[in-house]
Amino acid sequence: VAPGDDGVHVDNGIGGFTPDGRAYVTYVEKGRLPPAPWSNVIANEDFGFLVTEGGMGASWAINSGENRLTPWTNDPVSDLPAEVVYLRDEETAELWSATPQPCGTAGPTIVRHGAGYSSYEREQQGVGHVMRTFAAANDPVKVVHLRVTNLRQVPRRLTVTYYAPWVLGVLRSDTQPFVIPEYSADHCALLATNPYNEEFGSRVAFLASNKTPHRVTTDRTEFHGRPGSLAPPAGLQRIGLSGTVRSGVDPCAVLQLH
Repeated sequence: VAPGDDGVHVDNGIGGFTPDGRAYVTYVEKGRLPPAPWSNVIANEDFGFLVTEGGMGASWAINSGENRLTPWTNDPVSDLPAEVVYLRDEETAELWSATPQPCGTAGPTIVRHGAGYSSYEREQQGVGHVMRTFAAANDPVKVVHLRVTNLRQVPRRLTVTYYAPWVLGVLRSDTQPFVIPEYSADHCALLATNPYNEEFGSRVAFLASNKTPHRVTTDRTEFHGRPGSLAPPAGLQRIGLSGTVRSGVDPCAVLQLH
């Protein structure tokens, strides 16, 4: 699907509706962006998150203002993502994101916003991938499903890294000193609590994978580097993550999978 194709209706040059009207398709490429972020709010009764055509925004539980799990930037100009999925070719060190933001603009991305889901489809470095995000119908869980296809005739070695900076409150700058991270090897999950959150302090946030992670870290400074950037982060410009899981650092959750 691309601008001008018969595959979309009410085409405005950037996107349009699918023929059945059940999704809005945006064709995103460098230098050809919507005039403002086009958002999708995905939620059930107790949990939800934001996405735009650029990437994944804030997640929350119970209360979107008082119990944000990851940051809400409220910046409609730069539209910086709160959570990011990165892919890296382990032989060439080429790095890119599964979404257009923060470092996935080398080629076009087809973004679909539907009722209860959004998906991002793109190709880079001979790798095709489709990432679909949705919320479980009855559980406070956000699911990110990534399907990767090797488009070359040689074996590939890739890592996928998920990054989520914890808030567990209103503002990350206020809650940062109080977030306590843990790692559960039995569940392949990074856990986080904020006991200083008066109303939600007993709740546990988690980032989990369906296979044992290669490496993890909960140190945002290690991952970002100094002065810090998501495009690309310092933690993905070297081999491996430190495995740091401790309190008293700038908290985040990073899982890396082969």
